[in-house]
Amino acid sequence: MSYVILGIDPGIADTGFGIIKKDEKGDLFCLDYGSIKTDSKQAMPERLDILGRDLSKKIKEYKPDLVSVEQLFFCRNVKTALMVGQARGVVLLSARQNKVKINEFTPLQIKQAVSSYGQASKTQVQKMVKLLLGLKEIPKPDDAADALAVAICAANFI
Repeated sequence: MSYVILGIDPGIADTGFGIIKKDEKGDLFCLDYGSIKTDSKQAMPERLDILGRDLSKKIKEYKPDLVSVEQLFFCRNVKTALMVGQARGVVLLSARQNKVKINEFTPLQIKQAVSSYGQASKTQVQKMVKLLLGLKEIPKPDDAADALAVAICAANFI
């Protein structure tokens, strides 16, 4: 059985998404990636609405079997943590409303799944994402590469 997995790296300015397919043999293929951007001049409720609507469109388009989200593990800036937490809430709600199974992983779990090293640098993770998915270049923006890493991590648990 093959699976389609939507990986999410939540944020309020940029929410990265990466969609992969794991086939019957366990091979991984990249279907799409990018980021959902919101304008900092917009009010928070409007930004969250944009995120929810755009994410629901991706879910309807690709019909993932699973949505995998990076957990907010640690943040030095409380304001940033609150905004990312709100974005995570919208991501979880969008998946739930679209009746898609959800799982969550810590940054450590994601790094270990992709690079076999929990302290891997962002660059190391991005290079492994490129390699594991057979891409010609490292996915841009960084949020999209991170989201693909989340999806790869989820694929390891299926």
